Amino acid sequence: MLLVVGRIGKPHGIRGEVTVEVRTDEPEARFAPGSVLTTEPGVTPSEPGAWRVPPTLTVESARWHQGRLLVAFEGVLGRDVAEALRNTLLGVDSADVAPPEDPEEFHDHQLVGLTVVTRDGEHVGEVARIDHAPASDMLVLRCPEGRTALVPFVKAIVPEVDLAGGRVVVDLPGGLLDL
Repeated sequence: MLLVVGRIGKPHGIRGEVTVEVRTDEPEARFAPGSVLTTEPGVTPSEPGAWRVPPTLTVESARWHQGRLLVAFEGVLGRDVAEALRNTLLGVDSADVAPPEDPEEFHDHQLVGLTVVTRDGEHVGEVARIDHAPASDMLVLRCPEGRTALVPFVKAIVPEVDLAGGRVVVDLPGGLLDL
């Protein structure tokens, strides 16, 4: 599974550096020199002879500048080529990502697809995705009747995550799924 770690923004300067919208908790590890990132182009150029985004990009250098990550990729030597990369998603294979050391911490891809049950074993739904809200992360559930529901991913409401068993146990306050 491809995990998106960033999105290329506008070029910075004339030497091929680009801004990157970071979508990972570990930018220093993901954008370290020598890191190879898989690409998903935002728009494929239609003009004949236009520069096409390669399937992977190798980080040559990365640095922070005024709160933004600036990255230079091998082979991207000018502003025109850097412009062609705009909106390209950068990713890594989930198999290449080490699990968190803290047993109470999870990567999004570990949770997506898990069955959600109450403490009594009642089936509530399946984790469709994780939304990262300012107050807490939210499990977005796909309920059996086809609707979605949001469940705050906090210990009081989600007391157990059983990755091996493929389930998340929830202790829902009354009416939470009715919102």
